[in-house]
Parts: sequence; structure tokens; C-alpha cells
Amino acid sequence: MKKFFEDFKRDIKFKGAGPGHALTEDTRKTIENKSKGPEKPRRPPAEEAQMAAAAALTRLEIKQHRGRSTTGSNSLRNEVKKELTAEAAFPEAQTRNNQGPSNAVKEDRSSFSVTGVYFICPLTNASISKSERDSHIKEAILMKFADDPVRASIMMIHTFNKDKEKVKIACETLGKYIDNICNNPSEEKYRKIKLQNKIFQERISELEGTHEFLQSIGFERKTLQVAGQENEEDYYVLNEEFLNTFEELRQYKSELLSAEPVRAQLDRRIQIFRPSPQAAKFELPSDFYNLTADEIKREQLMRSEAVDRMTKLRTKAMRERDEQRELKKYNYTLLRVRFPDGYILQGTFYARERVLALREFIHSVLERDWIPFELMAPGGQKLKDESAMFIEVGLVPAALLTLTWDAEVLANLEAAGQSHTNMLKQELLSDIQTLV
Repeated sequence: MKKFFEDFKRDIKFKGAGPGHALTEDTRKTIENKSKGPEKPRRPPAEEAQMAAAAALTRLEIKQHRGRSTTGSNSLRNEVKKELTAEAAFPEAQTRNNQGPSNAVKEDRSSFSVTGVYFICPLTNASISKSERDSHIKEAILMKFADDPVRASIMMIHTFNKDKEKVKIACETLGKYIDNICNNPSEEKYRKIKLQNKIFQERISELEGTHEFLQSIGFERKTLQVAGQENEEDYYVLNEEFLNTFEELRQYKSELLSAEPVRAQLDRRIQIFRPSPQAAKFELPSDFYNLTADEIKREQLMRSEAVDRMTKLRTKAMRERDEQRELKKYNYTLLRVRFPDGYILQGTFYARERVLALREFIHSVLERDWIPFELMAPGGQKLKDESAMFIEVGLVPAALLTLTWDAEVLANLEAAGQSHTNMLKQELLSDIQTLV
């Protein structure tokens, strides 16, 4: 990002903006006023501020493209670069606009076992909090328009629109447009799409990303005279320079139809702790619950009455109702595994992940990932069913499990003169922490 701003900072002067530059009147006046006097030195904006500012301006550019003629992907790139260049000169205002209310109430997480639930963005590889997940992914997709508008628009279609059936229909219709062009290269009528066409309006127009996709593959928005009539109507018309790119168009269609929404992956937030009597103590933030703060408090009160309730005779329907209620409480779970040498492994999981996921997680941190082991739940029962969900076996919203090695394998290691201590990978042990 810094290099990008450096490459274009010479173009940010007002006199070089040109009539096509999408700057507001206030911004123009600000630039004029600043050019009259000596400019005060300012610190460069933070990386996060640059990304947020650039994404916000990209959103503005996308909205503008919906309502005016374009010249395809090069125009998209150039307009985005102009907007980012303008923001490079004045980052403070955009940074302030992207900040939340100063008096927002935040949860004090300093005493919690973990600060929250985090995710890995597949586009930036950044670890982001649950509350930032959706906005970060949107900004990351919008940022891709400067480099690859076609694939960025495909990501928009599949990620920004939540109705999967509408997305499927829209993509199939766009694919049909491409097929008609490629199969009938000499037919001019297939290179035009009437914006007021009923099919276009119902299937495509209202979905985010569809206009950007058409523009990025070479369609321009034009107002044309209707044959035999006096009135004019709006169309998307394929630029002639894209008439010989049929293979590329077919490739774009294939990617459009096969794409999936961009989804962040759950960050396990792996941690290794020294042996500690605090291993079974958990304090979790609200991220782990599918409940409000008041509901969490009520749940804590209800737990104190659990023993009395269990002693009462309940019908099957009552038990099933309680079980279903339990299943809806939790979205995530914090699991700790205590090894025979006392070290504690911690990771975050979905409440509906299966025991197999935990076993794979454990194998991934072992120096000898082939060594078999058994896991015991807090009550002492062995977790033998790898297909069972954590929420089904009571390992939510947090639990401490005990790991034991296969005795026969350990005996063989000893007979071979190999140590079976420090089974965890050394790079993890170098960052070991203490539970408090």
C-alpha cells in the first residue's frame, strides 16, 4: 500500500485532477486552501487506516460506475487509483470517519481466558476479531478492484449477496449472456443488454457486484436510440476491443459459476501453557455465546439450580426441550488438553465441530504426529466417537480434557532408547505462557 501511494503521490495536485476526477467540492476547496500556505509535516497513516480509507473510496467509485458510462477494466483501475491518490494526501479525515463512537461501551476482557473469537481472512491472512470479520472481508474484496476487477466483482456477487438461490440464477443468466456472445460473434444484438429488460431487472440488476462484473469484462453503459422510435434507453454494450477475447470470456464465466463466497477461517489461536492448577478455570467473553449479556447472567444463575432440577422427575419431552435449548446456546468452545507432563494446549473451535477436529489439532502440534493417544472428557469418559460434536458430548462452552499416550508405543520408544518427553514441537514450547 505504501508503495502504491508513493507511485501516485505526484498526481494528487488539484491542477492535475482533470474533469473526470471524482473529488467532492469540499475536497477541492481543501486542496486549494492547503496549497496556499506551507504544509505542516504529518505522520504517515497507519496501514489499517490506509486500507479502510482505500476501501471506502473504492466503494464510492463502484457506486459512481453504476450510473455512468465506463470503459471496462482499465477505467475501473484508473478511477480507483485516482481515488486512492486523493486520499493519500488527506488520510486523517477518512480515518476519523471510520472510527466508531468515542463513548462506545466495550467489554473488559483483561481477565478472560481468551480475548475473543478470531478469524483468518483468506485474502489478507490477517487475524481479525469476530466483530471485524465481515467489514474486513468486504474491504479486502474492494481493494482487489485496483488489481483484478473481474475476480473482485465475482467475489462481490458471491459474498455480498446472502440469497444463494438469487446468486445462482444471476450467475447462470450472466453466463448465458457470455455464451450468446461467444457462440454468435457476428450477431450485434447479443452484444447489447437492455437495462430495463424484465429479466435483467429481476435477476441481475439489484444484486451487488453484477454491474461491476459486466463492466470489468468489457461492457460499457450507453444511452441508445430505440430503432423505429423517438425515445432512448440505457444499455450495456460490449466494447469492440473485447470481441476477440472469447477464451477469456469463457474462463470468466467458468469462474463466475464455480466461485464460492469468501469466508474467514476460524483462528484456533493456539497457546501452550506451563503446568498449572488454573487449567480448569475458564472465564469467557460474550463472543463464545449465542446469548445476550443478560441471558448469560441468567444462565449462570440457572446452573446453580441444575442439581435440584436433575433430581426431579422429567418427561421425555421436557428432556428433549432442554437438550435443544442447550444446542442453541453456544457457537464456539475453548478447549484445553492437558498432556501427561502437565503442559496444556489451548485452541478455539466451533461448538458443532467434531471430536476428529480436536484430534487433528493435537496431531498438528506433536513432534511425532503418528503417536496414538486417548482423550478423556472432564467426567472421565473416553472420547471414542470421533464423529460426535463437541456440543453433543458436553464440551461447551469450554472444557479441560486429559490426554494419555498409548502405553505399548511408549514402551517401544523406551526400548529403542528414544525419549517420550517434550512431545510438543519446540517452536511452540519457545513461546510457552503461564496461566493466571
